[in-house]
Amino acid sequence: MGVLEPAASKRTGKIKNNRSSDSVMEIIMYVIAVLFLIILIYPLYFIVIASFSDPSAVAGGKVWLFPRGFTLDGYQELLRHKNIWIGYRNTILYTVVGTAIGLVVNISAAYALSRKDLAGRKILSLFFIFTMFFNGGLIPTFLTIRDFHMYDTFLVMVLPFSVGVYNIIVARTFFQTSLPGDLWEAAQIDGCGNLRYFLQIVLPLSKAIIAVLGLWIAVGYWNSYFNALIYLKNPNMYPLQLILRNILITNQMQSGMGSGEAAQIALRLANMMRYSVIIIATVPIMCVYPFVQKYFNQGVMIGAVKE
Repeated sequence: MGVLEPAASKRTGKIKNNRSSDSVMEIIMYVIAVLFLIILIYPLYFIVIASFSDPSAVAGGKVWLFPRGFTLDGYQELLRHKNIWIGYRNTILYTVVGTAIGLVVNISAAYALSRKDLAGRKILSLFFIFTMFFNGGLIPTFLTIRDFHMYDTFLVMVLPFSVGVYNIIVARTFFQTSLPGDLWEAAQIDGCGNLRYFLQIVLPLSKAIIAVLGLWIAVGYWNSYFNALIYLKNPNMYPLQLILRNILITNQMQSGMGSGEAAQIALRLANMMRYSVIIIATVPIMCVYPFVQKYFNQGVMIGAVKE
């Protein structure tokens, strides 16, 4: 007994040391996580308080934690432009329709490429991946869109750029790692065909990756302005981002061309609108994130990491 008691006390001591070291590491990790959280959140918070602050206080570095010289002039000036509401309508339509088309195209292609019985699967995958590194360029793309009579139409904003190779790769990996082959064999025994298996079995089991890809595609459409800048000429079809860009450029030009008090007022409005534009353009799409947050770990990590 005298020999066993020191050994037991040593093991107990090691366990306590391990627990204490684990506690220290846990505290360090929490501190690092909080620091990263502050670094990521503070710029967003600063934009919010700056949009309600006097631009001279923002430029002077006086805005840190709370608004200084509270004002709503930036928002009032922006909302004075009626075409903002047209931009909101167009952007919502482009986002909803484009996301639906993008999900159908990318999910279908990813599932087809994940099937081992697809003839020429590797060659098709290489063709998809090739387009991630090489493309025809802006001028051939413009000529193609014009020849297909999609220039300055609704379709040009939702159809030509609906295929995302990265999205296809992520979804394909998800299907390969999350859907067992036995499931397809069991469905075949029950008389299930390819289309029925995809619609009634694969899609219900793939809610995570569908939600993640849907959010990625929606954010891309919501923030898109370059395609509208190149392929649209009708102002009534402009998305919100392009309209806000034009408003900012117009106000900055007015402030630069004027002189005296009028130029100072225009410059003040331009500086105030700079932060208000960011809030108006990002808040609606940010409201979608909480509804798909729970799917990110399951969808992104499984689809992008496992091989």
